[in-house]
Amino acid sequence: MNKERLLNNLVEMLKIHSPSKKEGEYGRYLVNLLKDMGALIYLDKGYVEYGGDCPSIIAKFPGDIEGEGVTLAAHMDVVEPNLNVNPIVEGNIIKTDGTTTLGGDDKGGIASIIEALRTIKEENISHEDIYIVLTPCEEIGMLGAKHFDWTKVPEDMFPAKNMIVVDNSGKAGLIAHTAPSKYDIEICFKGKKAHAGIEPEKGINAIMLAAHSLSRMNVGRIDDLTTSNISKIDSEFPSNVVPDVCRITGEVRSHFEDKILGIIESYKKICDESIEKFGGSYKLDYKCDYPTLKPKDNLIFAKQFAKIYEKLNISYKLQVIGGGSDSNIFAKQGFNSIIIGVGMNNVHTVEEYLEIDELVKTTEAIVRYIKKD
Repeated sequence: MNKERLLNNLVEMLKIHSPSKKEGEYGRYLVNLLKDMGALIYLDKGYVEYGGDCPSIIAKFPGDIEGEGVTLAAHMDVVEPNLNVNPIVEGNIIKTDGTTTLGGDDKGGIASIIEALRTIKEENISHEDIYIVLTPCEEIGMLGAKHFDWTKVPEDMFPAKNMIVVDNSGKAGLIAHTAPSKYDIEICFKGKKAHAGIEPEKGINAIMLAAHSLSRMNVGRIDDLTTSNISKIDSEFPSNVVPDVCRITGEVRSHFEDKILGIIESYKKICDESIEKFGGSYKLDYKCDYPTLKPKDNLIFAKQFAKIYEKLNISYKLQVIGGGSDSNIFAKQGFNSIIIGVGMNNVHTVEEYLEIDELVKTTEAIVRYIKKD
């Protein structure tokens, strides 16, 4: 592989502004690049449903040997502030000037995929079918993946089930294979308005209903595989009015859905008790934002990739992680995903940086896996 070309391509892509819902320019760049490399292209137009400007991209490089093939996946959007990013290369590090995010999440992953494909092409490496899946709006709730209409994908363009997602923070060698489901929750407490200075005893303070309930809820680290978080309390009233509405929002994550539902039921019981004590009412709504990610093959795929790292003398670690990604959404479609480290650090911050040598190792591992070496 060509390290200098990999780095130059990464810098070129970092300079294309592609925040969530505005990845159109970057998407067109990638489509043209992949076509020039000989890929067949399919574009999913799910972005129309959520107000974006960029399709999800499937690219296919037909193989010359039989087999199930492999899918390489990444996302195109970056976290703001990212406009006019100034990538700075210092030794083994590529970073910013401290005023923007870098966008290595996940342009580092895409650069790795492109360099792996270029290497395979230049070296005339025989391979099974290779599919590339690139999505928009991963950073704001995996909207591209969620709105992908798989029923319209032509049969000959449908990606291989084994999917390498090149989007894990940290060093090469990290292989995430399991991630939790997340449920969003909202609780709206209803009290009774009254003048806070003249007759407060006639009111029911909705903020106090929320506070009493929250003080008794199990929030934070619940167990090794379960967390809960309250992220917002919303109630805006003048100081002379007893507030009659208060909304709290948050989330519950776990690797076991019944655990999530059990926690939500415990919150309902606590709210019931608060209403019984103080009066008023409440409504608790919840929905699954994304399902769990779990291996569909008893870790066979993850361990196969781990052997590649082992052959390259790269330390590896199989991971159970606490965050969600496109992989969770793709799991519903039957994809068997692993999420591999790219060398990115401090992602989503202006201190973000990427270790170039780790990006090189990741790219080498992808090539070796496809080469069946």
